[in-house]
Amino acid sequence: MTEPSYEELKARVAELEKQTGGRRSGELDFKAGEKGGVSVYGLGRFPVTLYYEQ
Repeated sequence: MTEPSYEELKARVAELEKQTGGRRSGELDFKAGEKGGVSVYGLGRFPVTLYYEQ
């Protein structure tokens, strides 16, 4: 099996960035829910939802 060329690797990286929407790690997203919770995306694998009562 031969190693991929630099151009092939560059094309693959561009393809993967399109699939992920160009999101960079360390980027946080906040969304307010209908029940009054605020969900934080980007801290880990799953979102963290915070409620006023907590």
